[in-house]
Amino acid sequence: MIPFHRLLISTAIVFCAGFATWAGVDYWQSRGAVTLALAAVFLAFAVGLSYYLRHLNRFLGR
Repeated sequence: MIPFHRLLISTAIVFCAGFATWAGVDYWQSRGAVTLALAAVFLAFAVGLSYYLRHLNRFLGR
């Protein structure tokens, strides 16, 4: 079960990082405040999920 959870979290990290990159490029072209906020939020999600994945054993109490 834990390896599947790691796979799901890894997929979520890739998605969040990719979406943050896409939103950052869109902000660069349009200068919209919403796309900048999306880029920042999804970048924070990617960083947070990366931290969670790295320290998963500690979160699980192992």
